[in-house]
Amino acid sequence: MTFFSGVIPYLVSPVNSDGSIKERVLGDLCSDLIRKRVSGLTPLGSSGEYAYLSETQKMRIVEVVVEAASHRVPVLPGVASVSTQSAIDQAKAYRGVGVDGIVVVLDSYFPLRENEARKYFLDVADNVDLPIIVYTNPNFQRTDLSIETICAIAKHPNIVGLKDASTDTGRLLSILNRCDSDFAIYSASSHIATTVLMMGGRGWFAGPACVLPEQSIEVYDACMRGDWNDAMTMQKRLWPFNEVFAQYRLASCLKAALSAQRYDVGDPIPPQAPLDASAVKVVLDALTTVQGFYYR
Repeated sequence: MTFFSGVIPYLVSPVNSDGSIKERVLGDLCSDLIRKRVSGLTPLGSSGEYAYLSETQKMRIVEVVVEAASHRVPVLPGVASVSTQSAIDQAKAYRGVGVDGIVVVLDSYFPLRENEARKYFLDVADNVDLPIIVYTNPNFQRTDLSIETICAIAKHPNIVGLKDASTDTGRLLSILNRCDSDFAIYSASSHIATTVLMMGGRGWFAGPACVLPEQSIEVYDACMRGDWNDAMTMQKRLWPFNEVFAQYRLASCLKAALSAQRYDVGDPIPPQAPLDASAVKVVLDALTTVQGFYYR
């Protein structure tokens, strides 16, 4: 069974005003993150504004990331759709350009019954020979997965892990207790990353790691050493940057911060509007606060 571990940043999607991908910017960002020791790359998540991209744009973004990674770290793009067939088509297309796995989420227009949600993930797993990490986020999904469903689909040989953004550590403990020990758990919430890793989680998918990779990796490394006090101290230091996400959109915050770091990532994808000057100041003040903690 294939496992992924470590800090895996969710990438932004740099897009020009005409809809073309800023390929050099995206490639440079990927190479810089790899140089700073991230363990993988995930395009087409919430940070990557997947819901606002065409299939052509998504495909090119995945191609650029695979080319930039050049087998140095695994590439695990997000796959999301309200349609089972569309999710299968996305996954097959990404497999064709050499991705190492996929992170699959279920979008839904109307809420689905439990058996329908279960079948969506199993159908994708049946049709695509790739390691699959299931993503659950009750803040955005109209159809969540029960613990029973998660443990049922975890038996599929292609479904290797769960990225859970519920922030419910009791739920995660139940999953760890009830699912096979080979089923990997990943943190998707920055304020409980240390807790998830302490419980036996294998890694951390993190939008903020796109902006603060070295600091995020310090948290992970401390966890791997068992230095839990240090890990929690460093996680607290990172938190001010995460707090601004509650005020503004995740991708908008990341793009503002990356722009300040001299990455020409462009604006959020329309119809989203760029942050105004006061909001950008809030984001950059938070970034400065975090960097100040580390470099005083």
